[in-house]
Amino acid sequence: MDTPSDDRATPAPTPPAPDHANPGRRKRLLLIFAVVVAVLALGYFLYDRVIASKRVSTDNAYVAAEVAQVTPLVAGQIVALNVSDTQSVRRGQVLMRLDDADARIAVAQAEADLATAERRYGQTAATGAALQAQADARGADIGSARAQLAVARGNLARAETDYRRRQALSGEGAVSGDELTAATNALATARANVALAEAGVTQAEATRTSAIRERAANTALTQGTTRATAPEVLAAQAKLAQARLSLDRTVIRAPIDGVVAQRSVQIGQRVAPGAVAMAIVPLDRLYVDANYKEGQLQKVRIGQPATLVSDLYGDDVVYHGRVVGLAGGTGSAFALIPAQNATGNWIKVVQRLPVRIALDPKELRAHPLRVGLSIDAEIDISADR
Repeated sequence: MDTPSDDRATPAPTPPAPDHANPGRRKRLLLIFAVVVAVLALGYFLYDRVIASKRVSTDNAYVAAEVAQVTPLVAGQIVALNVSDTQSVRRGQVLMRLDDADARIAVAQAEADLATAERRYGQTAATGAALQAQADARGADIGSARAQLAVARGNLARAETDYRRRQALSGEGAVSGDELTAATNALATARANVALAEAGVTQAEATRTSAIRERAANTALTQGTTRATAPEVLAAQAKLAQARLSLDRTVIRAPIDGVVAQRSVQIGQRVAPGAVAMAIVPLDRLYVDANYKEGQLQKVRIGQPATLVSDLYGDDVVYHGRVVGLAGGTGSAFALIPAQNATGNWIKVVQRLPVRIALDPKELRAHPLRVGLSIDAEIDISADR
């Protein structure tokens, strides 16, 4: 005999109530969802209008600096090298020394040339005084020659008188022929002495004129100058200054404070003027070149504040800077091989323009950066509104 089935004795499970059975709960869920969506939309709108629309940011930014190149100004062999890469230096610190033997010899030669020029000037001045004395002496010679001329003319007058007297008496036979001949010879001698005296006066005057002109020529070399301002002395002083400058340039010093980088010389190496020996990076005068998209630059202006975050320190350190300049062209415009866009398969690429942002030196001293590090830059453009 079969046993009754247990299926009839077990009650069936109650099916879940349909959603339309509780319409109030469904409305509440939809209302909550709508409110959340509205709040999110409002938050995004407020963020875009209040915050995002007033700032432009980019992570395509890098630290840069005006690196100082250390270049010798004179040729020479390196005999001392006091720094190496990554070493911090102060302005004026000795970086390296060149062999100065030739420079010291040049200084000694220039000093000797200066002493010679000063003595030559003194000699020229003394010669001028001597020439003046000679000119004065020639003036005295002129007086003596004129006195001799006066004597000769007096003798000529007596000789003429004596000759005329004897010539007048010769017709009466009171004077012999020998006396008349002697008077004639005396007259000729007196006339020759006058001519000789006149020539002596002319020669003395010419000699005095020559002495005066020679003194004038000598005076022209020293007129209006002193030992310190004479042209030849100044030229010698300039050569001495050049020689001393070349000697000083054998000691090469740091032009700025910073860190040594790219040292390319060794002790014993001979360097030429203008050859780059090393570079110095000024860590307290760094700046950031932020490459912004062209669509972000509409309201970027010089002087706007900026905040920057370095990958080196993360969000814990925030740098503050200011826009100091916008580049004159995009990176592709100044590339070695510029892009050729006049082609049939041209595809538009959003261009970027470097924006230079100066950093606060105090913040750099507190948290040093290095050239080439990555930076997130954000510029506040609200001041343009």
